[in-house]
Amino acid sequence: MRWGIMGTGGIAETFATDLKLTDSGTVAAVGSRSQAGADKFADRLGVERRHASYEDLADDPEIDAVYVATPHPMHHGNALLALRAGKATLVEKPFTMNAAEARELVQVARDNNVFLMEAMWTRFLPHIHRVRELIGGVGDIVTVTADHGQWFAEDAEHRLFAPALGGGALLDLGVYVVSFASMVLGAPSKIVSMVDSAFTGVDGQTSMIFGYDSGAQAVLTCTLRAKSPVRAVIVGTEARIEIDSDFYAPTTVTLVPRVGEPTVFAFEDAGRGLRHQADEVARRLAAGDTESPLMPLDETISIMATMDTVLAQS
Repeated sequence: MRWGIMGTGGIAETFATDLKLTDSGTVAAVGSRSQAGADKFADRLGVERRHASYEDLADDPEIDAVYVATPHPMHHGNALLALRAGKATLVEKPFTMNAAEARELVQVARDNNVFLMEAMWTRFLPHIHRVRELIGGVGDIVTVTADHGQWFAEDAEHRLFAPALGGGALLDLGVYVVSFASMVLGAPSKIVSMVDSAFTGVDGQTSMIFGYDSGAQAVLTCTLRAKSPVRAVIVGTEARIEIDSDFYAPTTVTLVPRVGEPTVFAFEDAGRGLRHQADEVARRLAAGDTESPLMPLDETISIMATMDTVLAQS
């Protein structure tokens, strides 16, 4: 499969580098807002086709799929370019800035019968596949906990602190914990949040408690101010599943039964882990699917709506 990469930042380079570890696809083209930016990225990663605009990349007949890796506020408009050009589209998380934008992208994809997926790469990692297999043995799920905290120097120009670039802890870091809770428990019926702003006005630290009709609860946190344990735990009446740091990246999983000895599951994985989502897109396209059952579009919309509510409570 021939990928076109829209954007030339760090996540775009990581995806392009990881793609070299799989045989499902290759980077055929890159698009930037300038020819110099496209050339610099392409020279560094050995990409042949370079485009000085995102429109030209989307219209390139020599690519099959587009990976949208631009800043958060650009995801909606950039993904529309790819979808309307008939290209399978993988959109970096957060999928959009809000649920309304997400709904529009999904509607356009469905109206045009074009593949679309959120690039929540964690969903496709080997250790998360094992977690899904283990969940059935934990009994009734009582609690899910997950945290994602990273330390960033206070810099108003940094994208995580810049409102114009979609900065803030929740959209960039918290999306991992919200998506994890969604994978395990679905959409919450109750949401309580506490948000503390960073010096630029974006959310610097956010804590969330989600309630579910089953009686389960999720306790989730994210922050730009400190490196947290970055672990996740699923607690059931019969056992718990502990996912080591960093829970969203390739790591170790431990099943701890209520009675008996723990079982540790270790995984070796080449690269950073982004190649697995590319493999999923290739599998789905080969099967003629327009979305992935591991990261369904309706769930992506639901996750964005949940984060809308969290931020609205601030």
